[in-house]
Amino acid sequence: MINQNHQPPVSIIISYFKKKKFFEETIDSIINQTYQNFEVIVIYDDSDKSELDYIKKILKKVRRHKIIVNKKNIGAGPSRNKGAKIANGEYLAFIDSDDLWSKNKLKKQITFMKKTQINISHTSFFIINEDDKFLSKRKAKKKLDYKDLLNSCDIGLSTVIITKKLFDKYKFSNNKTKEDYSLWLKISKNQPIYGLNKNLTKWRRTNKSLSSNLFQKLIDAYLI
Repeated sequence: MINQNHQPPVSIIISYFKKKKFFEETIDSIINQTYQNFEVIVIYDDSDKSELDYIKKILKKVRRHKIIVNKKNIGAGPSRNKGAKIANGEYLAFIDSDDLWSKNKLKKQITFMKKTQINISHTSFFIINEDDKFLSKRKAKKKLDYKDLLNSCDIGLSTVIITKKLFDKYKFSNNKTKEDYSLWLKISKNQPIYGLNKNLTKWRRTNKSLSSNLFQKLIDAYLI
């Protein structure tokens, strides 16, 4: 167990785009962490500023937070890169603005990473719908290399924690979709990505995500 006074700082990075319905629940799952040495960095990535005041209001719940407001929508990958640039944490944790963490997520995963002396990890996760109903789950493999990831990307973005030192060497791509997949591929060319088989995240499948631009995904998959 990590001593409360010796928790390495974690920067939690959230790219926000039209997820008002779920955002407060996501933030509450962060606030309720048993591991409390963190800051939250939200990148508001929407040219429509109608939800900005609401986001700022919810963020007041968080003791240490920062917000970056993009003038226009630039995409999740470049937005997360902007957040990482101002992050003070030794570790970076990513969560989408409609996903949820279990209260021991940070504590268990950081403990695992420190114990095994690794720079990046992901975990198993549950898949839920817009009404928080369980749909299925994904199991994290103990170790993924480049060849494994070429066949299939089973890494949930909201489950990943990475040292800032490692992230700064690679960063997210500018692709409109699959920007996280391309990052995992780049990292796995040089080192394995380790998995913790504990369901510590709930990934939300929404109607919007189901109907996202298939053509754009095909283009980005081809580029990767």
